Amino acid sequence: MALVTLIGFNACTDDDALVFTAQEPAEAITFTNSVSSEYVLTLETLDNTAERFVWESPDFGVDTAITYDLQGSGESTFATFESLGTTSANDIAVTVKQLFDLAATAGLDNDPETSQLDADGNPVLDGDNNPIPNNAGELFFRLVASVGTTDGGPSNTSDVLPLNVFLPEPTGEEPIILLRELFFVGNATAADWNNDNNNTPLTRDPGNENAYSYTGYFVANEFKLLETKGQWQPQWGLDGGGFTSSEILGGDPASFVVPTTGYYTLTVNVEDFTHSFDPFDESASVTYPTIGFIGDATPDGWDSDTDLTQSTFDPHIWYANGVTLTVGEMKFRAQDDWAVNWGGNTELTGFATQDGPNIPVSREGVYDIWFNDLNASYVLIPIVE
Repeated sequence: MALVTLIGFNACTDDDALVFTAQEPAEAITFTNSVSSEYVLTLETLDNTAERFVWESPDFGVDTAITYDLQGSGESTFATFESLGTTSANDIAVTVKQLFDLAATAGLDNDPETSQLDADGNPVLDGDNNPIPNNAGELFFRLVASVGTTDGGPSNTSDVLPLNVFLPEPTGEEPIILLRELFFVGNATAADWNNDNNNTPLTRDPGNENAYSYTGYFVANEFKLLETKGQWQPQWGLDGGGFTSSEILGGDPASFVVPTTGYYTLTVNVEDFTHSFDPFDESASVTYPTIGFIGDATPDGWDSDTDLTQSTFDPHIWYANGVTLTVGEMKFRAQDDWAVNWGGNTELTGFATQDGPNIPVSREGVYDIWFNDLNASYVLIPIVE
């Protein structure tokens, strides 16, 4: 019995001392996000997300936490590089400012007085003997995955992913800054499953460009969100109940499902991937016979309204497509009268109030205009050919 007990004790001791060793993965990490043909970097959009890098976890042979370090360089050899962020998740966002700073280390800038230089430091000339600007080029990115809490453990490095960047030189004109829009598509919405059918936009929060909301009528069916009318990608929807996009998943997300026909408020955030979809009580809301917009920024000035078109799907949604606006101000009002009028102090998007301030328009151009009388939200979308 003593011998059996001793053997059993040694066996338990040996089990407790087992160490599982992580192995070098057989394959390199692969980026799964699609990339644009060119990334335009401007000083006005420094805080915007330029790209979200997405990848699949490498197999180190054991169930262990992995730390990822996204690195960027102006050289494909990564002789020098910058760490753009670390995470234990499978995606990381990079801002325009991070790319702008990385471009500077690569010798790229938006200064019209500088140009590309040859090995002797002389300007490189084009066929007409003009200096070639140094405001376009490639930046390079890779991912290093490692396990453990100390240096020297197993690690894995991805293939190098190049991105083409362009830094526009100042022209003296104020650039048009296009922020992300989100549009409904699906048989729960007015556009059905047509991605270019005057799809209704969500209202972007004027204080947070990553937050959007919409209050309106839905049919008991399904819908998703698109960023560009006429294009199926990128699209936003659900994955396992969480809000996500096709760029993150590497495939199309699932649809939102509307349980019963009625009015709802949808809120989404494309940065922290949160969402809510809650019933809305529309019973006390007024249905107006006409709503239009007026102001010195509008075609008829302060003299008369330009009528909006009432949606046949939801009588509280109003729109006008291809409207030319000038620099000035505007407001919305019902039945060509000041008794019911709405204004707000934020440009392009916002939530107006009764007798509120005039809505500013700082750039002349062609716009699609949307107004929702349920919550007085408005969206002005610049149309750039």
